[in-house]
Amino acid sequence: MKGASSQPEPGELSPTEFASAVTAITSAFGDPTRREIYLYAHESESGVTAGGTAEHFDLHANVARHHLDKLVAGGYLEIDAAKPAGGVGRPSKRYRATSPHVRLEVSIRHDDILVSLLGRALALLPPETAEKMAEDVGVEYGKAMAAAIDPSETHRSYQGALHAVADALSAHGFAAKAETTDDDEYQIVAQNCPFGDAVVEHPVICAVDRGIVSGMLGLLYGPAGTDTASSKPQGDDICVTHVTL
Repeated sequence: MKGASSQPEPGELSPTEFASAVTAITSAFGDPTRREIYLYAHESESGVTAGGTAEHFDLHANVARHHLDKLVAGGYLEIDAAKPAGGVGRPSKRYRATSPHVRLEVSIRHDDILVSLLGRALALLPPETAEKMAEDVGVEYGKAMAAAIDPSETHRSYQGALHAVADALSAHGFAAKAETTDDDEYQIVAQNCPFGDAVVEHPVICAVDRGIVSGMLGLLYGPAGTDTASSKPQGDDICVTHVTL
């Protein structure tokens, strides 16, 4: 048993939480151009467009949009689809800073009471019903996360969609990354679980993870199957979700 001294103090990040925070920040700000784009968007009260950003930084529009979407996935920018003057034509998509202050998100939130309540409530249901409910909740939440990124970009590649999913999961505390297996299959690897110890006591909560991946990919790229290949409740060090088209 670990001694009390090995436990993080209140407000202090554990090693895995620290890794998760670093992963999320690196994903959002690891590129110097992206850092400049964030500051550029932050300085604009009315927000910026992908086209305007591309022109300002002498980038291809798709590259500018990629950087902007990375910042949205990390929660630093949000998308506002404003109707053009007169209400005619396609809405103008503008990216705005989510906070009036320049910030880096370094904390990992734990809603331990709610997660524990969720686990106990699901334990009262038949296992198949509980798992389906947990996965359905994950799917709906994943769709909402994907909608905040920019699902209208139908030219997004499968690999690009997977990386967008991993970035968004990292911003939510999973420290996730997209990988290709030796069999040329795809998977999402999460090195941290924001649900904490509750997921070990109530493994059905893992279905939420699968649902999030499925929901995000469904909106960003197309329908995809997901299954849990490894998880902490199974005694593994990391959680792996296999993805199939």
